[in-house]
Amino acid sequence: MSDIRILTEAELRSHIQLDLAAIECVENAYNALATKAVIMPPIMRLDIIENNGEIDVKTAYIPGVESLAIKISPGFFDNPRLGLPSVNGLMVLFSTRTGMVEALLLDNGYLTDIRTAAAGAVAAKYLARADSRSAAIIGAGSQAGLQLEALTLVRDIESATLWARDADKAAAAARKLSGRLGIEVRACADIATATANADIVVTTTPSTSPLLLAEHIRTGQHITAMGSDSEHKNEIDPEIIAAGANYFCDRLSQVRVLGELHHAIEKRMISPATEFPELGQVISQQKPGRDNGSEVTLCDLTGTGIQDTAIATLAYQRCQQHQAGTQFAT
Repeated sequence: MSDIRILTEAELRSHIQLDLAAIECVENAYNALATKAVIMPPIMRLDIIENNGEIDVKTAYIPGVESLAIKISPGFFDNPRLGLPSVNGLMVLFSTRTGMVEALLLDNGYLTDIRTAAAGAVAAKYLARADSRSAAIIGAGSQAGLQLEALTLVRDIESATLWARDADKAAAAARKLSGRLGIEVRACADIATATANADIVVTTTPSTSPLLLAEHIRTGQHITAMGSDSEHKNEIDPEIIAAGANYFCDRLSQVRVLGELHHAIEKRMISPATEFPELGQVISQQKPGRDNGSEVTLCDLTGTGIQDTAIATLAYQRCQQHQAGTQFAT
């Protein structure tokens, strides 16, 4: 029996960053979801309502990939009041040939952060206008910053605006991101101001009521909704979908029961039988993406197990290669 490798967050951070390779990893995963016989069961979620918490379990098997990950991801959104992060967790990596455990990835949610940000970049790469130069980020947590950073890797973003309920937190995040990314990032007092001149809008909150309203949308914008990964979360006004935004998603069967589409269906604005293209189908050229420069596109990303298997496999391979190189050098 081979040894199980335990990889710490520090090790994983040293080998996996938010870069073009991570974006390509997630892009390839979406492509596989549309073109291969991927096995991806529905998300298992346990709600801890009294503590404003949830625990999600995600996984997927990708034919031809030698490993699969099972991710256990807690999100307890009152934790910052206790001086604790909102999200942590780990991934268990199994051999798809033998079923043996290969590694425990004690990433504390780091790999989830990277693959989620990479997904936002993939959505913008295929659905945002090629000449997009400005972005609006709704939220001021760690994912908000990563989403903006990811956008700069696929579009020539020159400036950004940021809004969050906590104005002081928004201002601090804007200053930090401006210094880190070398672009102007400005905190705004309201969402209308933040989105007024944005080519790309990304929502990154656990909100349970719509933040981005139909009145905030302008011609030619692309919207990526990241936060609605359970039935009760809702960042986007369902009217935006019902009014004819060109809608895309990560997994249609999933967004029909959670995510932004779920709310439009629940309000009977959209038929549950309506077919919409998945991002992987756009990547694989099975379905068209953006039609023109004036339409509004919206990508509803709820997070998929295939992203977790893809990023965990990449991380494990990178760590194995580093270990082998170190041993060879020794």
